[in-house]
Amino acid sequence: MVEPTRPPAMFIGGVAALDFLNSIASPVDIPVEWIETGEDLLNWLLQANLVKSKVVEHMRKSAGPGELDAVAVQARGLRDWFRTFVTSHMGAPLTREAIRELKPLNRLLARDEVYGQLVPRHENTNDEGATGLEFVADRRWRSPETLLLPVAKAMADLLTTVDFTYVKECEWHTCTLLFVDTTRGHMRRWCSMGVCGNRAKQAAHRERSVRASGQDSESAPSSRRRARP
Repeated sequence: MVEPTRPPAMFIGGVAALDFLNSIASPVDIPVEWIETGEDLLNWLLQANLVKSKVVEHMRKSAGPGELDAVAVQARGLRDWFRTFVTSHMGAPLTREAIRELKPLNRLLARDEVYGQLVPRHENTNDEGATGLEFVADRRWRSPETLLLPVAKAMADLLTTVDFTYVKECEWHTCTLLFVDTTRGHMRRWCSMGVCGNRAKQAAHRERSVRASGQDSESAPSSRRRARP
């Protein structure tokens, strides 16, 4: 039996932290896990632009047997914990009291080793008055576990820059995808109009057709003749 091909990872959340939560989802009714293995984690981080390709290659070469898979297990646990936090707070602005629930994230952030460097500025920059140098941040990738740090930073960015009033879950009944609603009027309902939005339209059309068919049956005259006495 040939296993179904896994679809590409979905990046519709609007911010990296929600895309991370969406790394397990049901885009076509069946749950899909995009961080099943250590290699999956590397590929997802690369696609999400949370690590550079040189970091991925370094981890592939330096990680011991099973280390990357073990980090993938940690990543899934982090994802489950943070999803519980997000879904319990979305729909209203975060308050100062939320910090009480974020100790696990702060412990992870405390392990980060971010540093800065001066580097030559890209030649195609259009910044008026810019010098030939720029300051960039990087981190020391000492072990496979440090792959969790850019994810933790993305979570911190979500918590400090996004109004949770506009964090939503797709309204299709089997979909679990989360997103930030940045539309005018904040009326977005679906993860994607091409996926769940289209499902909803088709379901509404079928419902209208069934309702119309039922009304036609009730109003149609009987074709059966009365029996003669």
